[in-house]
Amino acid sequence: MTLDRTRRSPGLEELRARFAPVLATIAAGALERELDRRLPVEEVELLKRAGFGAVRVPREHGGAGASLAELTQLWIDLAAADNNLAQVLRGHFAFAEDRLWHHARRGGQEVWFDRFVRGQIAGNAWSEVGATAIDTQGTVLRPAGDGQFRLDGTKYYTTGTIFAEWADVYVRRGDEVGGFAIAVVETDQAGVSVHDDWNGFGQVGTGSGTAVFVDARVAASDVLPFEERFPYQTALYQLNLLATLAGIGRAALSDVVRHVRGRERTYSHANAPRVRDDAQVLARVGEIASAVYAAEAVTLRVADALDAAHEAATLGAAEAAARAEAAELESSAAQVVVTDLVLRATSDLFDALGASGTAQDKGLDRHWRNARTVASHNPRILKARVVGDAEVNGTPPPYAWAIGRTERDRADWTPRAVPVAEAVG
Repeated sequence: MTLDRTRRSPGLEELRARFAPVLATIAAGALERELDRRLPVEEVELLKRAGFGAVRVPREHGGAGASLAELTQLWIDLAAADNNLAQVLRGHFAFAEDRLWHHARRGGQEVWFDRFVRGQIAGNAWSEVGATAIDTQGTVLRPAGDGQFRLDGTKYYTTGTIFAEWADVYVRRGDEVGGFAIAVVETDQAGVSVHDDWNGFGQVGTGSGTAVFVDARVAASDVLPFEERFPYQTALYQLNLLATLAGIGRAALSDVVRHVRGRERTYSHANAPRVRDDAQVLARVGEIASAVYAAEAVTLRVADALDAAHEAATLGAAEAAARAEAAELESSAAQVVVTDLVLRATSDLFDALGASGTAQDKGLDRHWRNARTVASHNPRILKARVVGDAEVNGTPPPYAWAIGRTERDRADWTPRAVPVAEAVG
């Protein structure tokens, strides 16, 4: 018997059984893809065909009707099979959640539900690099004069877009309306190009590179007011990263257990003739297992808070705001703790294996590299401050926050709220 870190519900058990063969296929090639730095194109297609992108779509519209807690458990399972793929779908599930939120409030999202059920997914294209100021966007949407809009600009950290039929693009409006919006762009048109130029040392299969939009066309119905975005979006983005970290931890645990069981060489000053009987090695594995257990449990606790936030769609603005704040604070607190748990676990596994564990063909370093890369998004040191400020001063957390250039020559500059979204690469 081993530690049971998973949720139990009839719906979830059905979903896990449904996707088990797909995840097994994905896991079988994960190490090779990592070593070759190869995008999981075929694996994403497997998930599309299996209906993974539609698990949150209501049953009456052809989906699985999964809760966010159930989806989170599936994300953890998927990340354990291939950590890249859980993050690949991050932008898709955020966009799908936005459509679910609006459907719960006033209906009318059947077109999108049908697309998701048919296997179409959305990628993320929100963040910009370079000279873009923190309170604006260089990607601009303008009227095209034919009942459509045209989009021009460049985005980076466009996780998932290289695999997707749609791009969820955060833009500045260049018409009389002004302000910011979400442009939902079909990616197969001539005006869209997506490049696999992500150069991070981890999460190399996420395709989190550059998307370029040159006179790309956007239907008027696919221009969405940014201020109407679902209120717990930053918490959901972070929940996906927490699930990815938990899945990385589970994969690292599986690897270290397998290697310890099969290890025949030991040291003259060891505590037992076999490595698998060495008390210190077993203690280290136990610490890793306990860290993974706690990481998954905390992550699923955050998912419960987000389910409560989703259920507030029809309960009024005050209740929706209160539940979104609770979800944001829980996801922030979890980020601080889960990050430490998984980073330590993916480093400590080498204590149980000796120098041979560092062999490149084993790829065990990938667990730490990937966890470190995921943990570098939306820095945990800033989230720790958010949690502390809430506890001491009752300060609400920032919901939609940005990354970009600031006025560095101003000594009086202080952080301020800006009407833009968090970096979601």
